[in-house]
Amino acid sequence: MNWILLVIAGLFEVAFAACLGKAKGASGVEATYCYLGFLICLGISMLLLVKVTQQLPIGTAYAVWTGIGAVGTVLIGIVIFKEPATFWRLFFISTLIASIIGLKVVSH
Repeated sequence: MNWILLVIAGLFEVAFAACLGKAKGASGVEATYCYLGFLICLGISMLLLVKVTQQLPIGTAYAVWTGIGAVGTVLIGIVIFKEPATFWRLFFISTLIASIIGLKVVSH
């Protein structure tokens, strides 16, 4: 269950980064909603991370959480914000995914 919560926490990290990206090009009420979404997603992500670190090692949990956030944010950048999807970007994202899976496999 803790691993599922950790994945959810990582997805909320992706969401708060996406809100920041969306807020960059927004103004007025739209920007306010983006920043509000950022704060809500940040809070949920942090609370879930705190919860899972009570059972999982902090080093593993933090590395997986930031890894999910990094991979997800790059993918959101490519799909939504039209950032370049070069071979090397995708290659290194793949190695990051492999590392996240490796941490899960070797953790108790």
